[in-house]
Amino acid sequence: MKNNVAFSLPNILTYGRILAVPAVAFCFYFEGTTPRWIAVGLFVLAAITDFFDGYLARAWQQQSALGRMLDPIADKLLVSVCLLMLAADGTIGGWSIIAALIILCREILVSGLREFLAELQVSVPVTQLAKWKTTVQMVAIGLLLAGPAGDLIFPYTSLLGLTALWVAAVLTLYTGYDYFRAGIGHLITE
Repeated sequence: MKNNVAFSLPNILTYGRILAVPAVAFCFYFEGTTPRWIAVGLFVLAAITDFFDGYLARAWQQQSALGRMLDPIADKLLVSVCLLMLAADGTIGGWSIIAALIILCREILVSGLREFLAELQVSVPVTQLAKWKTTVQMVAIGLLLAGPAGDLIFPYTSLLGLTALWVAAVLTLYTGYDYFRAGIGHLITE
């Protein structure tokens, strides 16, 4: 692999997002509001890199196989670990665990479908609604990461986060169905 590809700015941003995952999780092992705000800050920075790595790769014509492979992995790691940590500490609990499970299951199922279709050289483009789903999901996770610390400043932070999580789950079901509908013909013929 060429160094200029491995160390292009878009790929460096993706590496940073991957490194943010254990850092966000590490924050949950400390008491108080400061670790929660650090987790929020790390998450927001990581979410911003998700936009810029792809944008810069296209704008600077630095798209690479490495970036195409790592970008969705980084996204799924970030979302999955945050949801798991939020469930473990009780920020996401009760019926809201179902919303988190819907999101996690869809991420795994769509990844598997995309991998299978890639072998057939079939591309399933990301829809505008899927982009909105991702935005709502990131906002929900950000609010939930603030959780109790955010509730001290704005009493409805956790409630807004849980509401957004459910909205993201509904959008997740719809966009997941879209992906399977687009790919089902290829699955049946094999």
